[in-house]
Formats: sequence, C-alpha cells, structure tokens
Amino acid sequence: MARSTPDEIRKRINKRKKEIGMQEKNPDRQLAWPGEEEKYGFNHVSSYGSGPDDEGHPLFRMEVFIFKILASVCLFLVVAILFRNHTATFDQARNVVRTTMDKEFKFAVVSQWYEEKFGKPLALLPFNEPKKEKQTETDTAEKPALPATGKVLENFEKNGQGIMIETANGASVRAMNGGTVTFSGVKDGIGKTVIIQHSDGTETWYGNLADIQVKLYDYVEKRKVVGTVSSSEEKSKGTYYFAIKKGDDFIDPVQVIRFE
Repeated sequence: MARSTPDEIRKRINKRKKEIGMQEKNPDRQLAWPGEEEKYGFNHVSSYGSGPDDEGHPLFRMEVFIFKILASVCLFLVVAILFRNHTATFDQARNVVRTTMDKEFKFAVVSQWYEEKFGKPLALLPFNEPKKEKQTETDTAEKPALPATGKVLENFEKNGQGIMIETANGASVRAMNGGTVTFSGVKDGIGKTVIIQHSDGTETWYGNLADIQVKLYDYVEKRKVVGTVSSSEEKSKGTYYFAIKKGDDFIDPVQVIRFE
C-alpha cells in the first residue's frame, strides 16, 4: 500500500476540520459515529433513570405516596379532635371509633374462609408437611379435646365466666380446638393466660398457668399444649382456669365438655 504524501495528509486534516465545523453549526445533523461496542454488534442500552419529564419508577408513584401520608395524618387529627372535644355532638362518632378499636379481628374465621376458597397460604412452596389422612364424617363430628382431666373446684355460677379445675401437678393444658392465639400474657385474677379464637366465632381461655408455651398470633392445632397448670397450695395437685366465650357472653364450659 502506497504511503500518503504530506500534502495528502494536510488535505485530509483540513477536510476533517471543515466537517467538524459544519457539525457544530448544525447540531441536529450530527452524524452518530459508531462506538467500540457497536462495531462488534452490541447495542447500547440506557439504564433506567427518571428525568424531568419522566413519571418516576412504575412501582413507586411519589404523588400517591404523599397522598397516603396526608390522608393518614388527616385521619389521625380527626380522631384526636373527636376525643379532645367533649361536646355531645360527637358522642356517636366517638362510640363508633371505640367499638371499632375494641372489637377483636376474627383471625380464625378469616383464616378458615381463605383456606376453603384458596387453600393454605403459600401452598405452592415445597414445605415438608406431614401427610394427613382424609377426614371422615366421624372425625368432623369429633368432640372437643379436654384441656386436662380433673374435677371442677369452682363452678361457673360462682363468677359467671369460667371454672377452676383441679388436676395432676405439672399436667399439660391443651387447646380444646384449633385456632389463633389472640392473647398470651397475664390477666388480672387468673394469672398467666392464653386465649384462642376459633373458626366458629368462640374463644377458649386457659388461665392460672405456670408457664405459657405459645406466642401471640400463633395458629395452634387441636390438642396443642399451650402451657402447664399451676401447683395448688398443697403442692400435690395442680389447678387451671378454663372459660368459653361466644360473642360477648361467657357460657358454662360444663355444657360443652365433660371434665370427669
């Protein structure tokens, strides 16, 4: 290949300078020179970034987020004003708020409805659950499980809520039916207590426990140990408290389950 003469090189440099000058005067007509990546067949892909005319990330809308915050603040202020202003005009609104906040959410009822409609949550994940035998009509009609065998020391008529049962010292207290733990702690008058909400709308209370073996919002199966009984004064026996609540009223547990 013949080598270029100095005159030819100067001509090419001048020609190139003229082309660059024309591109600067007419930026809309600039030629896109291929980069190193395009020479080898790679197309340039720009990373996502929100410019001044973009709406932002499709999974995050700033205006919606701000609206939710403002709505929450307004709701909080309205409730605060209702309870700071003691005029009779807002009595009905205050009662609605109190009723809504005091009413327990029906965890067990919603859970059963969800399982009947859609199956267990995350059922597609490969959990190693033990295989359960098909339920027969006899299993469905099975009676509630006895929390712990024993004799009734204090009947329902004495306090109108629950009964006190005497049993073996250190005996385990089991859930009468499956359900969701809605309380796990200490209650006045009955000590360490577990409350389980069941799918039929009832609650069972297990009190006077020496220890608690379930946590709040746990789902417990029927016959699951929730705690152990407290020792009696003689230390030779154990006692525990048991109650059944349906709606806003307690019912006599002896009418539902037999202890002796």
